[in-house]
Amino acid sequence: MSTFSIFLVLITIVCFLLIVVIMVQNPKGGGLSSNIGGSQMLGGVQKTTDFLDKSTWTLATVLILLILFSSLSFTGTLSDTDSKIIENTSTTAPAAPVQNAPAAPAPAK
Repeated sequence: MSTFSIFLVLITIVCFLLIVVIMVQNPKGGGLSSNIGGSQMLGGVQKTTDFLDKSTWTLATVLILLILFSSLSFTGTLSDTDSKIIENTSTTAPAAPVQNAPAAPAPAK
């Protein structure tokens, strides 16, 4: 398994976790803590919101770092001259061979 494949699996896992953490939160500030009760009713409610906020920022940071490191893991494999895209666009189909047709005879006067 190449290093890029490992980064790809890790990026996928972090993206899934980030989606889950964001979906648990409520955009109006309720989120998981609103299901438990009042905002100040239990001691752990505010900590739940802090945990979700910190985990969102942590996962976003980890995702950005994984993407940057994955881009570094495959920079040396293809150079500009070895690129398939450049190769396909720079090489054209060979032109049909031009046959020298015999010159038409000069019309008789």
